[in-house]
This record gives sequence, C-alpha cells and structure tokens, in this order.
Amino acid sequence: MAEYIMTDYVNMDRCPVYASFFGSLGAACAIVFAVVGASYGTAKSAGAIFSAGILRPDRLMQNTLCSIMAQALCIYGLVTAVIISNGVREKMALFTGFMYLAAGLSVGLCGLAAGFAIGIVGDAGVRASTQQPRLYVGMVLILIFSEVLGLYGVVVSILMLTNANNGVTVCSM
Repeated sequence: MAEYIMTDYVNMDRCPVYASFFGSLGAACAIVFAVVGASYGTAKSAGAIFSAGILRPDRLMQNTLCSIMAQALCIYGLVTAVIISNGVREKMALFTGFMYLAAGLSVGLCGLAAGFAIGIVGDAGVRASTQQPRLYVGMVLILIFSEVLGLYGVVVSILMLTNANNGVTVCSM
C-alpha cells in the first residue's frame, strides 16, 4: 500500500493536471506570435510595394519578395504548433509541458522579431530599390538575414521538442 501512495504522490508532483495547459499555451504562442510578426512584415512592406508600384509598375512582382518571406514565418509557427499539439495529452509530465511552452515561445518570438525586421527592411528596401535598381540585391540579402532570425527559433524549437520526453516520468491515467 505504501508503494501505491508513493507512486500517486510522484505522479501528482511530476504530472499535475495543469501540465497540458502549458503545452497548449506553447502551441498557441507559436502560431499567434509568428502570425503577428508575419502580418506586420506583410503590411509594412505592402505599403512600400504599392506606393513604389505607382512609380515603377514593372517592378511590382519583383518587390513582392518581402511579403513572401514574411509569410514563411507563419509556416514556421504552424509547423511547430502542429507538432506541439500532437504531443499534448490530458496527463503529461510537467517538464514536457514546460518544454512545449518554451518551444512555442522560441519559434513565436523569433518569428515576431523576424517579421518586424522584414517589414522595416522591406519598406525601406523597396522604396530605395525603386529609385536605384542596383540596391535590390542588397535588399534581398538583408531580407534573408532577417528571415534567418525566424529560422533560428525553429531550430531551437525542434531541439526542445525532441528532448521534451527524454527521461521524464511516465504519467499513468
């Protein structure tokens, strides 16, 4: 009987009922912050794309690269949110829930920062490359550097997700 009570205590301590909340919160943070970053990047650069399109309509499609790169941030958040949501269970270890939260915050906040960077670079870059087309290659390089910020969050997030269940207490129903 003492073993049974001790096992229940370990499960309550390491597998509380609120652990799945943190996992779900991680999935929500991944998609919400990534979408906010992508929408800011798209909206900020779209203003420059359309105003520059008045002066140079022939370069309109070339300048949409900013918006396309911003939308890739949504994909990062979506993939991470789906992976996290597939791992969330009613009974799960608290460590796993915290790792899911950290993974979601990692990709979400990196996506948010990357979206801000893409929006600002896209706005200035499109306006500058419209006046001087030789600046387009420089704008693309800086956009790539901005996009990589989101990719760093994905890499860290995947590392956390692969280690979220290593060596944790198995929670029984």
